[in-house]
Amino acid sequence: MDFSKLLLYVPGIVIFLVGSAQTRSWLRYRKPGSSDSGTVVRCTHIVKKDKKGRIQYDYYDVLTEYTDQTTGHSRRKIYKSPNEYAEGQQVRIIHGTGADKTYLTEKEDEFVLHPLAMLLGGALLILLALEENRGNEVAAMAYLTAVLIGGGASLLARFISLKKKQLVPLEAEIIRTWSRQISKETKILKGSKFTYYPIVKYSVDGKESIRRCNVNASQESAFKEGETLTLYLDPQTKAVYEKNANIAYAVFGCLLLAAGILAGLSIFSVIV
Repeated sequence: MDFSKLLLYVPGIVIFLVGSAQTRSWLRYRKPGSSDSGTVVRCTHIVKKDKKGRIQYDYYDVLTEYTDQTTGHSRRKIYKSPNEYAEGQQVRIIHGTGADKTYLTEKEDEFVLHPLAMLLGGALLILLALEENRGNEVAAMAYLTAVLIGGGASLLARFISLKKKQLVPLEAEIIRTWSRQISKETKILKGSKFTYYPIVKYSVDGKESIRRCNVNASQESAFKEGETLTLYLDPQTKAVYEKNANIAYAVFGCLLLAAGILAGLSIFSVIV
């Protein structure tokens, strides 16, 4: 068995699995009443031990403020979570149905590529590998053309979507940092490893808000208290984003489209 041929499937399988997970989340979030966006107000670590010092309970009480989509009223509720959240962190509340329990999850920024595009792109890469291993160069080139053009179009769509929002810069002040331990010290690894996130405050229409940003660094000194961080405000919806329309999306998208068109033209040259 030629393992080099099997390796051709790896990129497609990885992208397909990531795309399928993102698609499930995207579909779940789009279902009316299935989730709410909220902000962490307080996170308290709860630990209970028995008389012998053994841990019986170890979880976090997360006080979250959110707007009920059904009534439009602001609500506060405490959720039990195995994960720690920072004050001001943006979270998504997934409402359970039946035996499923309501739970919290981190609110992600908008996907760079649409989840369906990721799913389809992964499937096309798998088919590309299949045809390449079969020696069918024309079919493999056709799938490559579709991947390049689809990826380029998706990046351009992402750029245009953000550009249409006409986001305006919003200055936020770093008030402190929040750390998350990503690894513990072992005999092999020296020292525990942490990732640091800035917690900022900003004002929109006179209302002050606190937010834990998704941008992070391995050094705490990367975010100094009192310094400013630029966020972006949607003037229409008052939604706050961490990223604006990046010209790199447009440039890379155009390059992929050009490569896809050239790949498509090469197919006709082989057929003719």
